[in-house]
Amino acid sequence: MSKTEEKTIQLPYSLSVRELAGLLSTSAVTVIKILMSNGVMASINQQIDFDTAAVVATELGYEPQLEQEEVVVEEEGEIPLWRRVILEEDPKNLEPRPPVVTILGHVDHGKTTLLDAIRHTDVAGGEVGGITQHIGAYQILHKDRVITFLDTPGHAAFSSMRARGAQGADIVVLVVAADDGVQPQTREAANHAKAAQVPIVVALNKIDKNDANPDRVMRQLAEIGLQPVEWEGDTFVLPVSAKAKRGLDDLLETILLVADELTIKANPKGACIGTVVEAQLDKSTGNMATLLVQNGTLKVGDVVVAGEGTGKIKAMFDQRNKRVSKAGPSTPVVVMGLNALPEAGDLFQVVENEREGRAIVAQRKAEREAKRNTKRATLEELFNQYKSGQAKDLRLILKADVQGSLEPIMNELEDLGKKQKGLSVKILHAETGNVTESDVMLAAASNAIVLGFDVDVDQGARRLAEVEGVSIRLYKIIYRLIEDVEKALNGMLEPELVERVIGKAAVLATFKVSKGGTAAGCRVLTGELRRNASVHVMRAGTEIVKTEISSIRREKDDVREVREGMECGITLKNFEEFEVGDLFECFIMEKFGG
Repeated sequence: MSKTEEKTIQLPYSLSVRELAGLLSTSAVTVIKILMSNGVMASINQQIDFDTAAVVATELGYEPQLEQEEVVVEEEGEIPLWRRVILEEDPKNLEPRPPVVTILGHVDHGKTTLLDAIRHTDVAGGEVGGITQHIGAYQILHKDRVITFLDTPGHAAFSSMRARGAQGADIVVLVVAADDGVQPQTREAANHAKAAQVPIVVALNKIDKNDANPDRVMRQLAEIGLQPVEWEGDTFVLPVSAKAKRGLDDLLETILLVADELTIKANPKGACIGTVVEAQLDKSTGNMATLLVQNGTLKVGDVVVAGEGTGKIKAMFDQRNKRVSKAGPSTPVVVMGLNALPEAGDLFQVVENEREGRAIVAQRKAEREAKRNTKRATLEELFNQYKSGQAKDLRLILKADVQGSLEPIMNELEDLGKKQKGLSVKILHAETGNVTESDVMLAAASNAIVLGFDVDVDQGARRLAEVEGVSIRLYKIIYRLIEDVEKALNGMLEPELVERVIGKAAVLATFKVSKGGTAAGCRVLTGELRRNASVHVMRAGTEIVKTEISSIRREKDDVREVREGMECGITLKNFEEFEVGDLFECFIMEKFGG
């Protein structure tokens, strides 16, 4: 690229190699090669400073400039790639697009009923309720303006999208029952939306019930940082009855009002990129994925990369199961043609040809393997980032057994933050109860750690933490928790011991052994199993026992380990009550952060 073709690019003070590759519209491999040629060894997730990033940008024909300070401070977390694509578009080519809305809230507060009521307000297709196919997202027409709704199962899915860098919602509607008020999941959902920096509109549902108490609920909303507009705050609170279909017009008009304030735009002729809403295998049609287009226009015949799947779009269907040939920004469609199922929250993008698509998928698989070997964000590692100026706050998820424990811990942690120059402690979510999958997803999406006092970790949350690289630290004594955070601030924290799953096996049969006792005949599904390693015995998704592998026999030989695809006989220490279908999760303890 010649000097006359040089393009100016704004780079932040600090960013990861992956983020730099996205900004430069190139692969992470290319960035790593340029860094290596300049004597810098860096992994895909490693943070680099502006000067280092500028060297790469210059070699790729860009003129790098440091972002203004206020921009850096204003942004929290990684900007999704699709939003960066829109930011790089020529403003003259941008056009208004429909707002994308997701509905969150406490269980039984009427999320599903409200979604159904909104769906039935759309008469654009002729009959009321003309939607014949549930595709995880749909559009309605309100006063000649389109609104797109993401029909996600809850805030865990919302946070999952954020964790994968593809948060698609522009606005969150938080459903709160007027009789029940703010509940734990209400606070949790609100915290998820706040962490994503997505504006919240409150739908005060069940307003027609005799025991409805809107004033009490407004006070509760104010207590969790959602000050109603009526009380000189900035949160719209709309009384509705989803069951009686009251207040829906006001809610939809408020959504459009908030959308107008956000100036939501995209380039329908630009690079096509968006988010996977859901995907499933259909016995008759094969892999089917619901895609939400966020920039550009998706067309039949386009080659798409979605997660670790790729392929040419053979057919597209709208929310009424009608074939369509194209879909513009904020439009959801079901597509056929991918060779593998992506995950909800994965980004999709249109590429030049299938060869390029396969190359990108191969790179993503390699990155996934690299991620598995990357250290998680431990207390010490996070504090190192803060000390070096790479981050401005410590983000925590806090869980405790009772409210009486939660409040003093929160106060102590906030006091610690006040003592640190240029560092604040930000508690994204604090609640009583065990650590859940939702807690882990919020931590993954926000680069936070989870601290638990006198609580357990749900089995699903433990497995998810392993996959997402989230650090969970549990305590039985309050001062130990506070002490560890303080030690981390001073760089004196002892290494953290965490479980790393190294293999999984399924029990195919049980049999008696010559020395007495019972063994399990197994097939290794993934990774490897090692003699004397620890193992979780899982039955129907629930842990039965945690023990150690006593012996492994393959054919007639005692062996130290067995690998993926092999069959073997296994005995466990102090456990013989195997059942066919049990799952063994073999793990080792590793030190992180010390």
